Amino acid sequence: MPAASTTDPAVHDSAFLRAARREPVPHTPVWFMRQAGRSLPEYRKLREGTTMLESCMEPDLVVEITLQPVRRYGVDAAIFFSDIVLPLKAVGVDLDITPGVGPVVAHPVETLADVEAIPDLTPEHVDFVTASVRRLVGELGTTPLIGFAGAPFTVASYLVEGGPSKDHARTKAMMFGAPEVWEALMRKISGIAAAYLEVQVDAGASAVQLFDSWAGALSRADYARHVLPWSTQVLERIGATGVPRIHFGVGTGEILDLMGEAGADVVGVDWRVPLEAGIARAGGRAVQGNLDPTLVFAPTEVMLDRAREVVEVGRTAPGHVFNLGHGVIPATDPDQLARLTDFVHEVSAR
Repeated sequence: MPAASTTDPAVHDSAFLRAARREPVPHTPVWFMRQAGRSLPEYRKLREGTTMLESCMEPDLVVEITLQPVRRYGVDAAIFFSDIVLPLKAVGVDLDITPGVGPVVAHPVETLADVEAIPDLTPEHVDFVTASVRRLVGELGTTPLIGFAGAPFTVASYLVEGGPSKDHARTKAMMFGAPEVWEALMRKISGIAAAYLEVQVDAGASAVQLFDSWAGALSRADYARHVLPWSTQVLERIGATGVPRIHFGVGTGEILDLMGEAGADVVGVDWRVPLEAGIARAGGRAVQGNLDPTLVFAPTEVMLDRAREVVEVGRTAPGHVFNLGHGVIPATDPDQLARLTDFVHEVSAR
């Protein structure tokens, strides 16, 4: 069977892509960040004895892990199973993902020479991604696939800090005190992120999400001056492919309008921001979100009541994609997400 793509009428007219394009939809589309695994027992079984980065580089595992939540929940889009730091690993940066910690970089970036030592990404670095996406598009049929990459600031933070950080002190010290190194690093990462997304789109992904985990650590002025131009560069490059672009960050209420202006078609709204405020700040763009991820641990009727509120407010947006306000928490009961998906489809179709 030939692989479906955005040129396939059924994919092009899917509820998810229609919402992203701010077109009328038969129901509010649903997908979940970090839906590919984490809370699923079949995911944990499949991952036994395999590290996170190994899983991301093995097409058989990538395809199966990406498909598992689509089968479970009947969501309206699949998110490509990958990791923010995978492109860095692919070009040869010495790093690993330590369980319970996160990405750990062996030799943090400090100087221009450190930046210059990082190769640019080419499709040959990630041929396993091309293979995985092509297979997935064929398996998914009429369900769109969302490509994924980490945004320049978040990836830069891991490289400079050497791992996760609460205050991002080293990152900001470089940003403020060594602007020539910061600019070179952001230019390097922007090119890697854009190339990584282009590989996924060229292989058949129907949309992309640029994920800026740590952008909320910045003031509005610092984001505008030191980060916005580079995220804009990534999103503009992907804009040339014609696929919808989602831009999401955590704790980014004060910069949602800027994140939209960077080139987003869909602005992700986390749970801290009332959705009506997020819609206003998105500036006429579609929005994604924003049920608190912890509500899946509440009684089902409480979760669904709050989901109904999100759906109703979402109707006032030019386009709305239902999602949690961040990723699925690992202890989540998969049955709750199935109930939530069914409910959103049902209540929004009325």
